[in-house]
Amino acid sequence: MIEESEQQRLARNLSELLQELRVAQNGVQVLFGFLLALTFTELYARADSFVHLVHMTTVLLSGGAVGFLIAPAAWHRLLFRHGKRELIIRLASRFAVTGLALLAGSMTGTVLMIGYVVFGGLVGGLLSGAVGLFFLLLWFVIPLLVRIS
Repeated sequence: MIEESEQQRLARNLSELLQELRVAQNGVQVLFGFLLALTFTELYARADSFVHLVHMTTVLLSGGAVGFLIAPAAWHRLLFRHGKRELIIRLASRFAVTGLALLAGSMTGTVLMIGYVVFGGLVGGLLSGAVGLFFLLLWFVIPLLVRIS
């Protein structure tokens, strides 16, 4: 195995992190676009205040996810060649986890909103609860359990 220098390790870590973020960025941007377009539909205009509240909350969560998931690229570009790679990696990792949590919340809220409109409050709530639990387990709990084992 070839030993890598500290700078090589940092460059590899940053490259891997930015590649991971590319996957999440596409999904959250599509979701954000869908949520924005939804407001211009006739069905949305007739929806009750609960749907509007869930929608606005979901848009805000999605917008936050976009911000946190894109921030590492912006930080890298603005701090490029200023000797801040280690700081960028540390903060970008936190941004990524925060962005994923907001994305999970946004997707859960989207399922709640659609489930409520299509099936009613109880089924919509159960569906969104199941989706939220799925993301919590798959994206956070299971990896943390693997990490500590």
